[in-house]
Amino acid sequence: MNLPSCSQVPGLCAPQPVGPRLALTSNWAHTTPHCVQMLKLLLLTLPLLSSLVHAAPGPAMTREGIVGGQEAHGNKWPWQVSLRANDTYWMHFCGGSLIHPQWVLTAAHCVGPDVADPNKVRVQLRKQYLYYHDHLMTVSQIITHPDFYIVQDGADIALLKLTNPVNISDYVHPVPLPPASETFPSGTLCWVTGWGNINNGVNLPPPFPLKEVQVPIIENHLCDLKYHKGLITGDNVHIVRDDMLCAGSEGHDSCQGDSGGPLVCKVEDTWLQAGVVSWGEGCAQPNRPGIYTRVTYYLDWIHRYIPKDF
Repeated sequence: MNLPSCSQVPGLCAPQPVGPRLALTSNWAHTTPHCVQMLKLLLLTLPLLSSLVHAAPGPAMTREGIVGGQEAHGNKWPWQVSLRANDTYWMHFCGGSLIHPQWVLTAAHCVGPDVADPNKVRVQLRKQYLYYHDHLMTVSQIITHPDFYIVQDGADIALLKLTNPVNISDYVHPVPLPPASETFPSGTLCWVTGWGNINNGVNLPPPFPLKEVQVPIIENHLCDLKYHKGLITGDNVHIVRDDMLCAGSEGHDSCQGDSGGPLVCKVEDTWLQAGVVSWGEGCAQPNRPGIYTRVTYYLDWIHRYIPKDF
């Protein structure tokens, strides 16, 4: 992998990095150093994913795995996908969700801000275990939101077009998107899924099962107040923006490597994708819920490329 170490980036490293929730599911060491000055994050992962990112106050990190959850058995979450990048083999680096037979929704920080070469990315549809009888799908197009630059500034959303549409079944099918009017009120119990670390710095062990955890929605203003605790940042500086959504509780959260994966909520017996795993400070920490891209905020942008009915 040959990822840079902190010693290779003088003046940019500090403990507890802040930024998006992206990781590599392997036994190799991985590093996400960040810059203390001006609270900037240097996200170092695969070469195609490397980018300089500005971090919000406090140590925010891209998401690496499910904390406080359990293995997702059977054919639950048939829209979950694994994004892969090739080093010595096609490694998982982010999650995503199938929202159309030929389109995957994920986080922009997984594939940007500079658009990655689609030839260097593969998609694995819903699987119980990573790397077990892979059947990787090629990608023909990657579209990041034009306003995305760093996760803490929002617009952390991207679309991947598959070269060929998938065959829909009970085990693989798209997740419905919510109507623009859906607010997902505070206290709503939702689920987040992914493959990745099971705690800060603790890798998901083989055979790398898909994990799930139930998390409550937290109203944006309250979430913003929580993120200001322990910081000198003025309350007039919004950390949690309108295009973001918060969910989680102490001991229950997404983490690095879950980046790009879906947060889904059941509304009138229908699962809807409320959010895209984006960033947070640590994983499952007090007063630091997970922060997601709010899907309803970007419905118009999504439907520029994907028809509402298919």
